[in-house]
This record gives sequence, C-alpha cells and structure tokens, in this order.
Amino acid sequence: MNRKTNSAEESTWDIAPTPQEPIDLVEQVKQDKKKIKKEETLTHPEFDIDGLMTDFPTATELERFVYDQTGIVLNLKGRANKLKYQVAMDVLNNVEVDSKFIGNDNPYIDRTELVPIDALKTVPERDKTLPPSTEIQNTFYVPTFPHPDPEARAKDMKCHMVFRKYKNGMISYEILGPLQERPVGEKIDKFGRTRPEVIKWFDPRTGEQVVQREDGTLTPTGKKLRGTMQTYRVNKSNQWEVWVDREFISLNDAVKNNPWDLS
Repeated sequence: MNRKTNSAEESTWDIAPTPQEPIDLVEQVKQDKKKIKKEETLTHPEFDIDGLMTDFPTATELERFVYDQTGIVLNLKGRANKLKYQVAMDVLNNVEVDSKFIGNDNPYIDRTELVPIDALKTVPERDKTLPPSTEIQNTFYVPTFPHPDPEARAKDMKCHMVFRKYKNGMISYEILGPLQERPVGEKIDKFGRTRPEVIKWFDPRTGEQVVQREDGTLTPTGKKLRGTMQTYRVNKSNQWEVWVDREFISLNDAVKNNPWDLS
C-alpha cells in the first residue's frame, strides 16, 4: 500500500530560499564612518573664519594655503574680507563655491617677476584684388627662402614662402613664418638674476599679397621675388618659370584644327 505524503509539507520543503547578497562588514563600517565624519564636519567644521583670518592675513597667503590643502586655485584678491574668508573656508570644508572665485594661475607665481611677452600682431589681410582661392591653378612652397629680417639673415635663418598662381594669370606670395620669440633689453630681478625686459614676437607673416597682376605686370615686391626665384636653377631653366609661373594646357587632337579653345 502506497503511503500518501502531505502535499503541504512537500511544498514547504521544496521552496528554494531567496538568495541574499553577503554583507561586507568591513565596507559597511567604512561607509558608516564616512557618514559620521560628514555629519561632524557639517556641525563642527575643521576650518573656520577666525582661524583663517588669524593665520593668513593676506589674500595671497590665503590662496596659497587653500592651494596646498586642496589643489584648487582661488581668485580672492580685492574681494571683501568676509567674503574671501568665507569662500576659502567653504572650499576647505568641501562646500561648492561659485565658479567666479576659481582662478587659473598658480598662487606661488609672482607675476611681477615674470618677463612680459608682447602679443602677436594681426596678420595682414589678403589682397582683395586676388581671385577666390577656388581659382588657384598651382601652388609652389619654398621652405628655405631668404629671411626678410636682416638680423635673421645674418644668422642664416630662412622663412617659409608659398607662391600661388591663379587661372587668370595672377600670382601671389605669402610668408607663413616661422614665428620667433626674441628677448629685448636686460634687467636684474630681486634675486640678482639678469633677465630680459620684454620678449617680443618676430612675426614675418605677410598674408597673401599680389606678385603678378592679371595683365602680366609685376609689383615692386614681385620683381624682387621673381629675380630671386630665377637664380634657383632647374636644368636649363629656373624655378620661377618651371614651378611658379607655370602654364597648364590640355592638348588633344582638336588642337591642330582649333587652337582657340585650349584650356
């Protein structure tokens, strides 16, 4: 005789236990400590205004201290006393501050001791009589053209030149560089070191200018440049005729009958 079992008991024991993720007690303790520390900081901040005003009476000293502690650069000079100390205290206590109080320059750098650098000049505009750049026929780049500056030429320095010829016969030139920093004057800083008074940019860039007009005549600068390029020989010819003032003609069988439609 078969013995009947209790279906309720069978279903009770057959139910699989719900899986639970193991609790990492060490991580839980760490999280609890962080939470407690954060609550303590909010109620009893590590830094306060009285302490900062006592230890760091100037904005520079305050900025340097905040930078040492947090790596954040502040812009506090000229701010109201209460405001700058409040901003510094907030940063030190991990409170977010307005971005206008965040600076860029390392507070340990004394800007009065930096050598000033002149701004770059504006590159001259492209000659308005030139055709659009879509009409360029050929381009010739010269990386070792004689430098326009006498001092640079005395050091055998070269400039980077590019010639462009257009479909209407116009030719242009443009000096692309290079840009150079040049120290000018001398002065002795507070540490007794000799340094330049100022650093100026030497910028030979010209923008794109006309060398040869549409009627084939040359500008005064164009005559000088053509004469220079003609001294650079290419077999029995020269670079001006071979590479700069080139002529492109498409030849086909129709040329014998009609040369007027050459392109």
